[in-house]
Amino acid sequence: MSARYVALLRGINVGRSSRIAMSDLREVMSELGFGGVRTLLQSGNIIFDSKAAPDVAKLESAVAERTGVHARIMVLNADRFERIVADFPFSEVATDDSKALITFVDSMPSAASVARLSDEELAPEQLVLGKDAIYQWLPEGVLATKLPARFSKQFGENATARNLRTARKIVALLDD
Repeated sequence: MSARYVALLRGINVGRSSRIAMSDLREVMSELGFGGVRTLLQSGNIIFDSKAAPDVAKLESAVAERTGVHARIMVLNADRFERIVADFPFSEVATDDSKALITFVDSMPSAASVARLSDEELAPEQLVLGKDAIYQWLPEGVLATKLPARFSKQFGENATARNLRTARKIVALLDD
């Protein structure tokens, strides 16, 4: 029996050197034996079915070989992805899904070890460290965040963010 997964590629299609066509990604996934392969947008969101847990290193290698782009890939099973999105804590105040951000992480360090700004320093932004993700409400937009770039480095090189609008579209495809 197959299980459904989400693969999130980090940092692709943001500059000229990291361009990957979604058709190439679909082909790589199909050649690796995954079924039901679908992509969403140009930012490296892949939904697929597999009988066994995917080998992420093999997947990253196949993508690099096909496209020439070395991208980190995070793979989550559908249930975990849907739970992370459902746990978004700012639904009461987030009025624009494009300004609500979920950063998926492989493993969350203890909250006490994370260096961050206080809630007062961040305001009007809001930030919560969840079990598997960092949740942010950025009313002034992602590019205007008060968080320093080094903040996300605390969560490893595989942390990758999606806005809530994109995450909900992925959930809709998973439920399709």
